[in-house]
Amino acid sequence: MSIINSKIKPFVVQAYQDGKFITVSDADLKGKWSIFFFYPADFTFVCPTELGDMADLYPEFQKLGVEVYSVSTDTHFTHKAWADASDTIRKIKYVMLGDPTGTVTRNFDVMIESEGLALRGTFVVNPEGEIKVAEIHDLGIGRDASELLRKVKAAQYVASHPGEVCPAKWQEGAETLKPSLDLVGKI
Repeated sequence: MSIINSKIKPFVVQAYQDGKFITVSDADLKGKWSIFFFYPADFTFVCPTELGDMADLYPEFQKLGVEVYSVSTDTHFTHKAWADASDTIRKIKYVMLGDPTGTVTRNFDVMIESEGLALRGTFVVNPEGEIKVAEIHDLGIGRDASELLRKVKAAQYVASHPGEVCPAKWQEGAETLKPSLDLVGKI
């Protein structure tokens, strides 16, 4: 069964955000768009480049009403230690979920069981708690936050414009499509 359009499963975890420890649960997501951004581990190599890229665009996601949750199987204490040790991680303002039990990681089916680490998984969740975008990468392949921003804008557009769809490479303000018999074979 596909994870697309499935509801996120219940969870409660400890997190680190901008110098503070907080508790986050699935109830905190209700009524707003969310991104779950899984990565293998703190104090690694590709991960800080991705998390830093996401930190740079976080204000753009916030303008869209989107909250970002990075997730690894490290603890919230490890996230704080990493932020204290790294200028790149220190600039992060979004929530860093600690998932040492792997509950959230397994809920999104990105756990590498033999290693206790997450694959690079990215999920966009709508205000109803449904997964609308799912993308999973191998550990050596980094992601691009600007492409994720484009996908979030497309998901929000489609959600607010029933009957319209966004074609390949769609950018905000560009023309969309209205699927109909008239378009069959003409695109």
